[in-house]
Amino acid sequence: MRKGIRSSSKYRLTKSKLFFYLVCLFSCITMIPLFLILWELVKKGYKQFNISLFTEVAPSSMEAMLARISDSPIPGGILNGITGTILILSIAMVIAIPIGIMTGVYLAENQKKRFAGIVRNLSDLLQGIPSIVIGVVVYIWIVIPMSGYSALAGSIALAVMMLPMIIRSTEESVKMLPTSLKEAGLALGGSYTSVVLRVLLPSAFSGLFTGSLLAVSRVMGETAPLLVTALGAATVNWDATRPTSAISLLIWEFYNDPNLADLVWSSSLLLLLFVLGLNLLAKSIAKKWKIQ
Repeated sequence: MRKGIRSSSKYRLTKSKLFFYLVCLFSCITMIPLFLILWELVKKGYKQFNISLFTEVAPSSMEAMLARISDSPIPGGILNGITGTILILSIAMVIAIPIGIMTGVYLAENQKKRFAGIVRNLSDLLQGIPSIVIGVVVYIWIVIPMSGYSALAGSIALAVMMLPMIIRSTEESVKMLPTSLKEAGLALGGSYTSVVLRVLLPSAFSGLFTGSLLAVSRVMGETAPLLVTALGAATVNWDATRPTSAISLLIWEFYNDPNLADLVWSSSLLLLLFVLGLNLLAKSIAKKWKIQ
């Protein structure tokens, strides 16, 4: 009897260890492509990673060709792409985050209502729409009526792409809160609106912030919708009603010009570092909020 129990216990321990090692193995295999991408970007991108990358606009094809002939670093940088990315993303966040959070709260608070189910299904469908299709629709909605490409049109396209992730993360974050929080707020005489704004949303801040950041990271590297909305610009532009460049647009332009191909790697490395920095910042802020 005891021998059988020991044998069964040993078998379970062996199976548990085997499963643990398999999980570790597959995790390492999953990380291999990531490290290869990082290594490739660092190896080829550091050559053009200098102060000019952040302080000068993108060079012309002729300037790049002359630099390649003389075997010197390509002059110029991607300042117009950096400022354009900041402008477009800022407007997109102002549009998408409030709408997404309020919609997510509504879905979490009215789970069984028919209209909430329709909104939830439409949000899920929106997440599966190709980005170029969203860009074309925004082109019809915004670019044609405004008679020109603009940063605003690009921001609206990215905001539409951000909405599903913000809505879903907000809904799940609010649903995870204990019902006693809302009940206590209402019992103390607070209105439903004040309880939502001052109790539920602050309590779910970590999930809301993380979901919003993931949405921003999701659209930061998008190129297709910006090609038909923001178009791009050779100079620094802070006017939301005019064509504006972005880092992803510059990467596409550099890729199509053999003389500027070296800037593809440094621009991609900067975009990757930008996303990494946002993620670390979000984790830091969410951690501090939890502690408080």
